Amino acid sequence: MSQASLRLLDGGMGRELQRIGAPFRQPEWSALALIEAPDYVLQAHQAFIEAGARIITTNSYAVVPFHIGDERFAEQGRALAERAGRLARQAAAGSTEPVMVAGSLPPALGSYRPDLFDHQRSVVIHRELIAGLQAHVDVWLAETQSSIAEVRAVVEALGAESKPLWLSFTLLDEAGEPPRLRSSESVAQAVHVAVELGARAVLFNCSQPEVMAAALAVAGDVLLRLDQSIELGVYANAFPPVSTEAKANSTLLEIRRDLGPESYLHWSRTWVAAGASIVGGCCGIGPEHIAQLHAHLLPNEVVVSA
Repeated sequence: MSQASLRLLDGGMGRELQRIGAPFRQPEWSALALIEAPDYVLQAHQAFIEAGARIITTNSYAVVPFHIGDERFAEQGRALAERAGRLARQAAAGSTEPVMVAGSLPPALGSYRPDLFDHQRSVVIHRELIAGLQAHVDVWLAETQSSIAEVRAVVEALGAESKPLWLSFTLLDEAGEPPRLRSSESVAQAVHVAVELGARAVLFNCSQPEVMAAALAVAGDVLLRLDQSIELGVYANAFPPVSTEAKANSTLLEIRRDLGPESYLHWSRTWVAAGASIVGGCCGIGPEHIAQLHAHLLPNEVVVSA
């Protein structure tokens, strides 16, 4: 893959909002700024664009009942998703460079917890998010998906929606062979299903940098055997390994001190070498990390602030 084909995704919205002083706490997480101080959301998007991101993700990850409560979601979920989409589109439109907007469709019932999955409830939640986001996004990004069942629910919720679909899976943090989703299903199974569902990109996110290259290798092998040209991507987090017994988003996890911008660049180079054409960051990866990737992975592009 040539450098010219590499695209940079943004980083972790929640921790960037916390860093710049936006309202931020559990259980609302990144949705709190969307509700109380949306200008901070716009500011965070702009920071990632100025750092070099050419794909930004709507701040809709926490617009689910798990974070904002059933009552608020029923009353405001669609409107909050629309606000998230509109803010991302505003930031993209203000850039001097073309910027895509990816509509974030999160795990509907809690991150890292495939055991909490309920198909019909997930479909209902995602339909509300999709209705709010659809006027503002270029692609759908079903992210931090812990199981194949979760992505099937997303596809059912999308129905006849025609925008490209990107599927991003979260992996067990313990490196092992073969690499597996948090449901213990294999990456190979997940990629087969992604092809079946018509995904245009398969990514791996919100897991340790150390487990990503093996997942890319498996995904690449599956796509080669199936003669598919689906894009691959990675956006790792900066958390320490998360226990399989942890409650979904139950606390604010610490950030690893060994994953500064230069270290993250090192890992990103291994992902590009392994076939990734979309690279960015998840929780704890900020504009400074994206700027480092931009400077060294795309050295011929100049960042011009809007």
